Amino acid sequence: MVEEFKEFAMRGNVIDMSIGVIIGTAFGKIVDSLVTDIMMPPLGVLMGNVNMSNLFINLSNEEYKTLAEAEAHGAATINYGEFLDSIFHFAIISFATFVTIKQMNKLRKLPSDAISKKSCPYCTTDIPNRATRCPQCTSILEGVEDIDESSRLATPKITIKAG
Repeated sequence: MVEEFKEFAMRGNVIDMSIGVIIGTAFGKIVDSLVTDIMMPPLGVLMGNVNMSNLFINLSNEEYKTLAEAEAHGAATINYGEFLDSIFHFAIISFATFVTIKQMNKLRKLPSDAISKKSCPYCTTDIPNRATRCPQCTSILEGVEDIDESSRLATPKITIKAG
């Protein structure tokens, strides 16, 4: 069992995944700082100098000015400001992930001429544009652009020699 675990742990996928988790944790802290320290203060100013994380509904009979004061007294609260803050975090992380994946996919794409196809003029099989010989019928394809349609559809002649 120990050998199986070693084999599992040393696979490239597990190591890649662990590096992804570490980078994701660091990225989460950066996004947290971005939302908390940069985005929420101006949003609070636009909402009339309100600290979003301090928005709450008090469910107790006593009145509290801040969420910290209510929590210090053990009052039951609905912390909708922190919920809104979490929604902002999620939206920013989702957008940043989308942009990152989109850029990675753009870098990973092959050049268009390497993946575009043409049709073999002899057997009409789809083949890569840069192919010089058809993998299906093994015909040489260089200089075949000017072959007319009638020769493309003609049945190939097979000669059998008796020896």
